[in-house]
Amino acid sequence: MAGKLEGKIALVTGGSSGIGLATAKEFIKEGAFVFITGRRQAQLESAVAVLGSHAKAVQADASRLTDLDALYQQIQHEKGRLDVLFVNAGGGSFAPIGQITEEQFDETFHTNVKGVLFTVQKVLPLIPDGGAIVLNASIVSVQGNPNFSVYSASKAAVRSFARGWTSDLKNRRIRVNVISPGPIDTPGLSGLAETEEQKNALYHQLASTVPLGRLGKPEEIARAVVFLASDDASFVAGIELFVDGGTVQI
Repeated sequence: MAGKLEGKIALVTGGSSGIGLATAKEFIKEGAFVFITGRRQAQLESAVAVLGSHAKAVQADASRLTDLDALYQQIQHEKGRLDVLFVNAGGGSFAPIGQITEEQFDETFHTNVKGVLFTVQKVLPLIPDGGAIVLNASIVSVQGNPNFSVYSASKAAVRSFARGWTSDLKNRRIRVNVISPGPIDTPGLSGLAETEEQKNALYHQLASTVPLGRLGKPEEIARAVVFLASDDASFVAGIELFVDGGTVQI
């Protein structure tokens, strides 16, 4: 039986670990050839060793436009098109109002807003009519968590992009959708804790906010991204799909 993405060419930005790596695995499982990007070459090489021959890594920083140009030139040369784009690269630091620095703001918005914008804008000549774009946001875009105002605002911008771009691209039938994860057990999350005790306390606190009573797994986000990227979602455009165990709905 053919996979949901059989014969498709896909790109996952920030694809060397966590949700990005899990999504690359699912894309390949469903029949796609996948390019992944990241800033750290060693991590990219480790990821490709796991993903196998249907993946290729390209070192690139999503906030640097010259990196994006080189990335898309390579994809154009090697494959000639890009059917599916998962804009997953992102990040940020956290501080309450009164302690936010210009550097923190610039770093977060350069990656999460500028990076997303130009990752999509520059790919458009490569995407055939009827292609699929999925943006990774977060449930914090609709929450008012302390210390998160800058990061949350950047993710709210991502959600807004999907609405505008769905209208901009409707004549080409390119679907743009958003996936918004809740708390997910990723290396990025566990890296916030310095000790095992701190990690256990963090995970317990986060799980207590989830109606299903646990953190999500990267694979659970990845399967939702596959849905949005595939023909199963052929009449789905401009939505924000919360994959969060019910956190923001209940």
